[in-house]
Amino acid sequence: MFTQKDIRQTCGELGVDPARGLTAAEASARLQKHGPNELAEKKRKSKLAMFLSQLNDPMIYILFAAAAISIFLREVSDAVIILLVVLLNAVIGMTQEAKAEQALEALKKLSSPNALVRRDGRLSEVPAAALVPGDIVLLEAGRVVPADLRLLQSVNLKVEESALTGESVPAEKDAAFVAEGEPGIGDRVNMAFSSTSVAYGRGEGVVTATGMDTEIGRIAAMLAGQKQELTPLQKRLADLGKILGVVAVVVCLAMFGIAVLQRRDIPEMLLTAISLAVAAIPEGLPAVVTIVLALGVQRMVKVNTIVRRLPSVETLGAVSVVCSDKTGTLTQNRMTVTKVWLDGVLRDVSELDYGRDREFVTGFVLCNDASTADGARVGDPTELALLDMGAPLGVSREGLEAGMPRVGEQAFDSDRKMMTTVHKTGVGTVSYTKGATDILLARCERICENGAERPMTGADREEILAAAGEMAKLALRVLALARREGNEAAEEEHLCFVGLAGMIDPPRPEAKAAVQEFKNAGIRTVMITGDHRDTALAIAKELGIAEREEQCLTGAELAEMSQEQLDARVEDLRVFARVSPEHKVMIVKALKSRGHIVSMTGDGVNDAPSLKAADIGVAMGITGTDVAKGAADMVLTDDNFATIEKAVREGRGIYANIKKSVLFLLSSNFGEVIAMFVSIAAGLAAPLRAIHILWVNLITDSLPGLALGVDTKAPGIMKQRPRDPRESLFAHGGFALTLFYGVVIAGMTLAAFLYSPIRMLALAGAPVSFDGIRALLENPNVLIHAQTYAFVTLATSQLFHAVGMRDVDRSVFRMNHLENRTMLLSLAVGVGLQIAVTEVPFLTAAFGTVALSFTEWVDLLLLALLPLVFHEVRVLFKWIFGRFAAR
Repeated sequence: MFTQKDIRQTCGELGVDPARGLTAAEASARLQKHGPNELAEKKRKSKLAMFLSQLNDPMIYILFAAAAISIFLREVSDAVIILLVVLLNAVIGMTQEAKAEQALEALKKLSSPNALVRRDGRLSEVPAAALVPGDIVLLEAGRVVPADLRLLQSVNLKVEESALTGESVPAEKDAAFVAEGEPGIGDRVNMAFSSTSVAYGRGEGVVTATGMDTEIGRIAAMLAGQKQELTPLQKRLADLGKILGVVAVVVCLAMFGIAVLQRRDIPEMLLTAISLAVAAIPEGLPAVVTIVLALGVQRMVKVNTIVRRLPSVETLGAVSVVCSDKTGTLTQNRMTVTKVWLDGVLRDVSELDYGRDREFVTGFVLCNDASTADGARVGDPTELALLDMGAPLGVSREGLEAGMPRVGEQAFDSDRKMMTTVHKTGVGTVSYTKGATDILLARCERICENGAERPMTGADREEILAAAGEMAKLALRVLALARREGNEAAEEEHLCFVGLAGMIDPPRPEAKAAVQEFKNAGIRTVMITGDHRDTALAIAKELGIAEREEQCLTGAELAEMSQEQLDARVEDLRVFARVSPEHKVMIVKALKSRGHIVSMTGDGVNDAPSLKAADIGVAMGITGTDVAKGAADMVLTDDNFATIEKAVREGRGIYANIKKSVLFLLSSNFGEVIAMFVSIAAGLAAPLRAIHILWVNLITDSLPGLALGVDTKAPGIMKQRPRDPRESLFAHGGFALTLFYGVVIAGMTLAAFLYSPIRMLALAGAPVSFDGIRALLENPNVLIHAQTYAFVTLATSQLFHAVGMRDVDRSVFRMNHLENRTMLLSLAVGVGLQIAVTEVPFLTAAFGTVALSFTEWVDLLLLALLPLVFHEVRVLFKWIFGRFAAR
């Protein structure tokens, strides 16, 4: 590492004379060897590739198989409907993901277009892409660093590195520094890194790395190497697709076996078996899930969250750890004076009074090079904080300088650690000096107290240092102020001490409440930052993230650990300070190894790899870099940490609703399969035609399925523990529930199917027997009437069943049905469509149904209400058992 080499060694290794720079010929040769100073381009995903990726799903494979089977059975209309559903699903998914990965392109945009370079002993502007290792680059305030540099000179040089390191203030640079070990990126004070910007001073450096070899290039490589993992919901639906595929095969084999045993027509029974297998597949499920997720995306927008990947919506519902960057996410990314010490008292900044504390405020505002004029904030964040301290008191630098113009100064430098400005007053001149407490205190002979000066004593010095120490314990950055009258030469001796100002990048006011909400929901908050340990720990304690120092680990300590060692310790850690981008990814991997679903929030370039490595990456929309937004799954438009809590709430609600939809659709399909299987196995005709099954699966089921998907969230949803990401959709009694209602719906469908032949036998005075029923059902007119009854009962019962599925543990009479008007609409539309396919002539011909009388409709609707009756009975029994268990 060049940070461990001195200037002479660095230039010698790079083969350059810093006074002359490289020759044009040598620069050209090195350009051929190392390539242009650009980041490698990542091939962007085409719209076709995005569309095809939506089809790479087990459930979609099964639908394709169902379409193929429908064509084989010459049910072309069925195949067309299925393929339209698949197309709808793919288009919705592709549209949401149309904002293709832009992380590497955004990284390229950060590069400086031109650089001031010394070559052949002359200064010239060259494109940043033409820089090579060994080039001598000059830096000045406002310039973007064009490549990684080992500094050769640094004059008051400060570089804004927050997007790369996470530090909230510009890093002071020192070309003379030589590291002994391998410091983290934030501690390499003799280096300047590509894509950071010079905030103050000037410098000169030699290029040590270009393109993909730079620190930002390494981050780009890490981003390119990250694979997109499936979300928990995608995994569960994939598992479900495999299960349904197995069920379909088993059903086919079982029916084939029955055909052999009953000595039926095997080709005919094979076609029937295939139809039955199609009935096991909920064709509308992928579309319902996709539409529910898309509607969830629209609701997320209302809570200031933009979702880039559709399946990520529900992932938030399983999040158990939120890893958050500190600067700009948990904090305001704005240095702020919070404490002041003057007249021997430590006070909150809000207690300042300009009439009483005029000298203190005036000195800090005048000894300042920053500006907030016309709303533009220009200058060092520390100096801007001092101007903000004066703003509520009606004090500005421009206003004060109108009456006390600056007539002399000594600029700040890292050796003196002080800055002095001299101002003309009506009676002479006065100088103000600000700087590090210990250095400034050594220059003071007097102290200003309650508006009067007196000689400084040893006790005063001890008190001031104790006050500075107390402020430092609060992780405040402390600046001291002194003054001197009649000091035209800006001398920094024989000063009079005025006071101390302590500043910090403060927490966002709403972040503490959000952290507590996460605790209530069983979600852990972990702070990961490039800032110093003390600062990070102080903020973490204030927000309630950490309680003990042992819960904090630094990047230097992480560098000494293996991934396995971190995996073993990570459960007790809450704060990671002074970390590099590699460390952040390491931390995310450690948490995931413990079974956690990890959300990572951040705004800087340094956050991008971990945003992509996490189960769900959340970037800040206002202060976030394009790189962070490109790598994230979600973007917060208001940069508010508390918004994550709202997004988690939405995510949990969306998953709960999708689960309700899945269980509803599967229980309905189980009812179809059981009814068909029992009837055929008993030697009777099929109670439903293939078109009936497809109609119910795609239309009648899908409408209430969507209504369940947009249902309101349960009131206590944020008091529940995060769900286990390995948890099946059938967990917590889901399978038993699905099977129970499947049996109920199957029983009702068979009852409706057998009603016609049984009634006919009874009216004819013939004995009601199995053979008699079978014989009647061989009559086409009787069969079409019986199938119409079964079809209507199946479809309408599932509509009513959806109402109970809103909350399987609560009576329908205790539900507020106006909260889900979509459900009421789906009921009305569903019943209307069902009436249409039995009463509209051309539809009755297409669906093979007959018109029903008003009395028949009333009887069938009453029968269809049975799922709600069973729902109420089940809730009642559960309430009774709950009362007994509580005794």
